[in-house]
Amino acid sequence: MEGTEVHREMITHEYINSLSFKIIGCAIEVHKQLGPGLLESVYEECLFDELKEAGVFPKRQIAVPIVYKGKTLGNPLKLDLIVNDLIIVENKAIEALHPIHSAILLSYLTLAGKPKGLLFNFCSLNIKDTMISLVTPEFAKLPRQ
Repeated sequence: MEGTEVHREMITHEYINSLSFKIIGCAIEVHKQLGPGLLESVYEECLFDELKEAGVFPKRQIAVPIVYKGKTLGNPLKLDLIVNDLIIVENKAIEALHPIHSAILLSYLTLAGKPKGLLFNFCSLNIKDTMISLVTPEFAKLPRQ
C-alpha cells in the first residue's frame, strides 16, 4: 500500500479491525505517556504523531460537508482525525462520555460515508475501558477477509 491509497479490494472487515487495533494501541500509548487531565487538542496532536509513527495515514481536522435535502450547506463538520480515509477517530477529554457522544460519532460516520469510528475519552483512568467503537452499514457491506 502506497501513500494513503487503499485499494478497494483490500478493504475488508479484517483490514479495518486490524487498523482499529493499531489505532487503539496508539491511543493507549498517548494516554500512558500523558495521563488524564490535559486539553483535547493536546491528545489529538500526540495521537496524530503516534499514528504517523505507527505507519498509518492519519489526517487532522478534516472538513465533511453537510448535505441537507440534496444541498451542500456552508459550514462543514470538522472531524478530529481520520485514519487511512476509513476510520473516524473522535477524541474527548471530559469527565464522562454520554450516549450523545456516540450519537454524534454515528452522525459523523453517516455523513462522511465511513465504515467505522472510534471514540476515546483521554480524561479517564483507563482509556481502553471507556473507548467506544461503532460500525455502520458500510462496514456490513464489506467482505470479511
